[in-house]
Amino acid sequence: MQLNTTIPTRLPAGRNPTAEKLLVAASELMIERASIDVSLSDIAQKSGVNAALVKYHFGNKDGLLLALLARDAATEMSQLEYLVAQPISPTAKLRLHIAGIIRAYHQFPYMNRLIHYLLHESSAEAADEVSKFFIAPLLDFHRRLLDEGVRAGEFRKVDPVLFYTSLIGACDHLFFGRHAMSRATGVGPVTDEVCREYIKHMEALIFGGMLAKEEANSE
Repeated sequence: MQLNTTIPTRLPAGRNPTAEKLLVAASELMIERASIDVSLSDIAQKSGVNAALVKYHFGNKDGLLLALLARDAATEMSQLEYLVAQPISPTAKLRLHIAGIIRAYHQFPYMNRLIHYLLHESSAEAADEVSKFFIAPLLDFHRRLLDEGVRAGEFRKVDPVLFYTSLIGACDHLFFGRHAMSRATGVGPVTDEVCREYIKHMEALIFGGMLAKEEANSE
């Protein structure tokens, strides 16, 4: 079962070659510049596509950004219902979810800044779309999984909003804010090895704070 991730684009992102070129170019520019502040002319130049086609495929720049966020989040979001239904423990489900979210941010480090822009600096329609296809389903998944863990005696009771904030915020600061940390501390880029170590770190941090005593002792 997949979640409804309808977004306001004229053509489904990722299925039309021209639309996909624009999304790829926007994504690459944001990663290269460690910023979501990229212009349509920059995107058009990098993609080799006329900027006027943004309007044809996406309506406007915010439509392109919505499509980009939906594309980037699609794999992890489509797995939420599948993961809930798996015959494994809530702890195992949460472990897989933590790794999946961190890997998504490793691949697309600008995701949280893009979410903030669409929620707070774009139109009300864009904010509603982000809430519908990303935030609301993810919060609902966290709520259900955390409740399942409490019922199973594996988790302490944890506020799902605070859990969401902790996990997503931690991803944002490592993967998007690392360029600022690099200037201050000399830390290097986020490699695959760093990503794997961060998954282990976040698992230890989260489970250390929320596992019930019996489950923690069995880890």
